Amino acid sequence: MQAEQEAQFQEFVRARWSHLVRTAYLLTGDTHHAEDLTQTALAKAYRSWRRVARADSPEAYVRRMLVSCNSDRFRKRRVAEALTAAPPDVAGRDEGYAGVDERGALIGALAQLPPKQRAVVVMRYWEDLSESEVADVLGCSVGTVKSQASKGLAKLRACPGLARMTPSGQGGSR
Repeated sequence: MQAEQEAQFQEFVRARWSHLVRTAYLLTGDTHHAEDLTQTALAKAYRSWRRVARADSPEAYVRRMLVSCNSDRFRKRRVAEALTAAPPDVAGRDEGYAGVDERGALIGALAQLPPKQRAVVVMRYWEDLSESEVADVLGCSVGTVKSQASKGLAKLRACPGLARMTPSGQGGSR
């Protein structure tokens, strides 16, 4: 990689690292998996940085790599996730996670969704991507995004921990 491209990649990583890790955290539900997932996606992006940098949106390109790497985790070997009522105590938490960690009920509920539904819900409602953008990131149709979002939101609305978070306690609908 040329020095100019190397500098461009390093600047991209500095600017987008925390955002990508937060997205990965929402996909995985685990801080350590999120950092590993982000590093894996960035390593792949580094190897093909010329192509990534030429994309209309390098961040969207890397985000798609992030989702693909997360899906690969489940394809290569079945990952047993131990779900607990409360996250374990972690020493030395980074300030960047404070806002995400406060949403423990949401993270727990997201962890119960199947990987595809979780990816759709995170991309659509956390990343605020349009249905067509989510379809591009996940490599599926807009109809699939709509159905997966509908199913995922229905499961989230049924979670008692989330129903308590709404002002009316009714699970809230927009």
